[in-house]
Amino acid sequence: MMPAMNIKRIMAIANKEFIQIKRDPRSLGLAIVIPIVLLLIFGYGLSLDIDKVRTVVWNQDGSSQVSRDFLLNFENSKYFKIIGYTDNYRDIVRALNNGSSMLALVIPKDFSRYLRSGSKAPLQLLVDGSDSNTATIAMGYVKTVVTQYNVNLFASTLQQQGLGPPKKADLRSRVWYNPGLNSRWFIVPGVIAMIIMIIAALLTSICVAREWERGTMEQLVSTPVKAPELIIGKFIPYFVIGLIDLAIGVIMGRFLFGVPFEGSYLLLVILSMLFLTGALSQGIMISSIARTQLLASQLAILTTFIPTMLLSGFIYPIFNMPKAVQAATYLVPARYYLVILRGLFLKGNGMDVMWDEAVFLIIFAVLMFGLAIRKFKKKVA
Repeated sequence: MMPAMNIKRIMAIANKEFIQIKRDPRSLGLAIVIPIVLLLIFGYGLSLDIDKVRTVVWNQDGSSQVSRDFLLNFENSKYFKIIGYTDNYRDIVRALNNGSSMLALVIPKDFSRYLRSGSKAPLQLLVDGSDSNTATIAMGYVKTVVTQYNVNLFASTLQQQGLGPPKKADLRSRVWYNPGLNSRWFIVPGVIAMIIMIIAALLTSICVAREWERGTMEQLVSTPVKAPELIIGKFIPYFVIGLIDLAIGVIMGRFLFGVPFEGSYLLLVILSMLFLTGALSQGIMISSIARTQLLASQLAILTTFIPTMLLSGFIYPIFNMPKAVQAATYLVPARYYLVILRGLFLKGNGMDVMWDEAVFLIIFAVLMFGLAIRKFKKKVA
């Protein structure tokens, strides 16, 4: 039988816990803020629907009204956003390489003549397959537009000249960087970025906060060791752990999951070291603000896990988010590191393509390291 319970004792314990919660208002505040942030991001900022797919067009038959009428089907569709027109493949390659465009549509110079003669009019569609899921959906949209155009074209032919020869736009797709649209090729680099960001910030924030809780930090502070020296000394072991995690991620991705690596390993290490420096410094800064492990872990999750998972482009395409949320993603360092990883793994990009992401990682590393030293000094004082 269950022993008799004393309501007064239960209420006394509950009252004690309420007092403990009141004594730690920052943890209570985060417990309320985190659900609100998640609801706002999922409810307002994120959508599983794909629209406004960035597209670049090379209309070699630009003088023809037929080709211009065909392009109206894309210009008037909410599913596509034509970001520019070009007259060469060089611009197309650049747009697909740097991620400014996902689709490139090439209309041949004899497009209208093919249709008038009743032949199949070839259309070339080039697709950035590094985001396999979005690329698959975008290709489906293009096929739907072309199919509907062919239906309308055939109906118009029947009305004007009887059956006549069949007229048809013949879509020929080619997927770059991930020809098989393998989702692992898209996911694995994103997981590596998430691991480096979360593990680095979470480990340092909790481990340093543990020293504040145990009182050993005060002992270190009382020694002649300066604040920058103390931070760098704590920084080094976790920096090594972060590089080991990076190596594990690359090896497993390359040989276990079969993700190709087309870029420079040296460039990967250098840029990863910048990102790792910023992430570790952010963890130290968090531990200087929150001297308890519980609060430090909550802050680390709020500032690393949620932005990296939801706002970096790891799962949800940034171009599909509302403008306000897109602006917020520029403050998420994992966004830039993710572009670098996917560019190195799948596209073989060099610094000529990724220099702007590298500049942001430098700013992130310097800013976070400076703030970590400043906050630590302030706390010690």
